[in-house]
Amino acid sequence: MSTFTILYFAACSSYTSRLYEALPAPLPISKLYSVLEEKYAGITEKVLGSCLVTVNLEYVDITGGDGHDMIQGEVVIQPGDEVAIIPPVSSG
Repeated sequence: MSTFTILYFAACSSYTSRLYEALPAPLPISKLYSVLEEKYAGITEKVLGSCLVTVNLEYVDITGGDGHDMIQGEVVIQPGDEVAIIPPVSSG
């Protein structure tokens, strides 16, 4: 089975009780949050709504910028890719 690695940071790591895991690939980026919601009920509302996402260290937009899922030119997570979920960082 082909997989990609997803890394969880800060609140996302606490919510999932994991630092990382392997998920099936390929996966369109627009489906990522629904896959995570299926595995970790409530994560979208409580954590993911304010997170940034990278694929292979490049920031990606989960939506098309206007709140609609991207269809044309959408990023597809490939086998071997590394995805990071990065919650906002507070400083003080």
